[in-house]
Amino acid sequence: MDSPPILMDETIDFLVGLLNTPSPTGDTDEAMAYVEAAVSGLPLSASRIRKGGLVLTWPGDDSHPRALTAHLDTLGAMVQRIKSNGRLRLTPIGGFDWHSVETEGCVVMTRSGKTVRGSILPTKASVHIYGNDARELKREPENYEVRLDARVASQAETEQLGISVGDFVYLDPRVEVVDGFVRSRHLDDKAGVATIFGALLSLHRAELTPRYRVDILISSYEEVGHGAATGIPADVEELVTVDMAAAGEDQASDEFSVGICAKDSGGPYHLGLRRRLEALAERNGIPFKTDTYPHYGSDGESAWRAGSDLAVALIGPGVDASHSYERTHRDSLAATIKLLTVYLLSE
Repeated sequence: MDSPPILMDETIDFLVGLLNTPSPTGDTDEAMAYVEAAVSGLPLSASRIRKGGLVLTWPGDDSHPRALTAHLDTLGAMVQRIKSNGRLRLTPIGGFDWHSVETEGCVVMTRSGKTVRGSILPTKASVHIYGNDARELKREPENYEVRLDARVASQAETEQLGISVGDFVYLDPRVEVVDGFVRSRHLDDKAGVATIFGALLSLHRAELTPRYRVDILISSYEEVGHGAATGIPADVEELVTVDMAAAGEDQASDEFSVGICAKDSGGPYHLGLRRRLEALAERNGIPFKTDTYPHYGSDGESAWRAGSDLAVALIGPGVDASHSYERTHRDSLAATIKLLTVYLLSE
């Protein structure tokens, strides 16, 4: 089975635009609208579920319907408290370590829609002031704050900017495309969303249609554990979750192939569906790495835990430094797109 030509330039352009659209868990409407607009020229119906996810359907043979899912909600933060010095105490959204966001630029989105720039800093940031106390400061939530780029020195002055408890804080993605590499925050899982986009676009441009009806859930609450708990139609028989393949020490995954996950922190994925995907990759010359991820969970598990009766597999592009300043390569994105296209065309 030959996969259609992969439209990588358009896929990368889509990914860069999505990465530059903030979407921390709980604040994903703008990014969902971006995806919906991008696929508007494809033969898909689109609808929103009440919790905010986007469901796309490519109609077809209903005898063995399939589904794909990826999430576009990302890590981020929220204002927990305005401190007496006018700076902000944060509560994290998603599972990042504080050292991974130390000194990162950020944007505070106020209730009125006004934005205020800032930086996430340790409370003892300067070694010239604090010496070894700065070097030895524990990387814990209470030891971090947002320094606002505004002339504020009290809680009242910060409140006058329109900032209040519960405002979302967006981490700067810092997107760059360099010699085939894409480096940015939030490739988890906007890279996965981009590969689904790339697969659908490539099939459509080649005038090909998936073998069976396919439903695509772009979920919005994966980073907090319940993204695909709803949104997958009840008659779907199998679900391929597209999320990052975490590359690093002691891992098989890399940034140049598609990862196929055998097991993560929630246990093994469906063996029969995994073996089919591995066989499709082998027959079509698609570079892949089968791997396990001990500190990782996915939307496929959310669907299972919510009671969905379907086979679930997990694949995705290789991402280095996950939940930090991440990086992947266009070869890994292309391999994931190719596996998705041959899967959608297969019996």
